Amino acid sequence: LGPNECLNVPFSLSQFLRVTKQYLPHLARLCLISTFLEDGIRMWFQWNEQKDYIEATWGCGYFLATCFVLLNLTGQLGGCVLILSRHFVQYACFGLFGIIALQTVAYSILWDIKFLMRNLALGGGLLLLLAESRSEGKSMFAGVPSMGESSPKQYMQLGGRVLLVLMFMTLLHFDPSFFSILQNMVGTALIILVAIGFKTKLAALTLVIWLLAINIYFNAFWAVPAYKPMHDFLKYDFFQTTSVIGGLLLVVALGPGGVSMDEKKKEW
Repeated sequence: LGPNECLNVPFSLSQFLRVTKQYLPHLARLCLISTFLEDGIRMWFQWNEQKDYIEATWGCGYFLATCFVLLNLTGQLGGCVLILSRHFVQYACFGLFGIIALQTVAYSILWDIKFLMRNLALGGGLLLLLAESRSEGKSMFAGVPSMGESSPKQYMQLGGRVLLVLMFMTLLHFDPSFFSILQNMVGTALIILVAIGFKTKLAALTLVIWLLAINIYFNAFWAVPAYKPMHDFLKYDFFQTTSVIGGLLLVVALGPGGVSMDEKKKEW
C-alpha cells in the first residue's frame, strides 16, 4: 500500500494488510479452489454413486456417465494443482469454468435459484483469479508499453466482485425478527460497498469474517454422521462457501481494480 492509500483505510486494516501482504493471496487461492478439490476427491470415493446418478438421471448409458465422472475428477484436481503451482493458471480457470457450467446442467442447478447464485458467486471468484493471473503475466514484461488499466483485467475484477455478492443474497432472511432485519440491512450495505468498489477492502474483510462465522455455525458437517445424506450436503455447502471466502480474500489482497469508486477517488 502506498502512503496515500493507507490514509484511506483504518489504521488497523492498513496494518493487517501490511503484515499479511505476502501470505493473503496464497490463502485466498487455497480457499478459492477448496470446493473443486473436495468435489474432485468426492468423485474418486463416490465413483459408482456419481456414475449411477448421472446414468439414471440422463439415461446416457454407462460410457457417457463414466466419462462425466472422469472429466469432473481430472478437471477439478488438475485445475487445483495448476492454480496452486502457479502454472497455466488461465487455462486452469477456463477449465474450472467449464466444470461449473457442466455441473450446473448435469445436476439441474439451473432450476434451483439458490444453488445457481452460489455457482455464479464461485465463478466470480475464478474471474478474480483470472484477473490476478493476467496481471502477473504482464508484470513479466516490465517496460513494454501497454494499455494499462484500460485492459479487460479491470472489468474481470468488476464482474468478479458483482458475482461474489450473489452468495450473500442467498443468506438474507425475510422474516420480521429484529435480528434478521438488522443482519439484512448490514449485509446489504456491505455487499453494495463491495459491488460498487467503495471502501472495498474493509467491506470485503468484514464479509469474510461474517461469512466464516456463518459457515462454521450452519455448515458443521463434521457434527453429522458420515452415513447421513445431510453430511454430504453440508460438506458441499461448507467448501463452496469457503471458495467464495477465497474470492473475497483476493479482493482484500489485490483491491477492487480500476472500475470502482475507490479508484475514481484518486482522480478527485
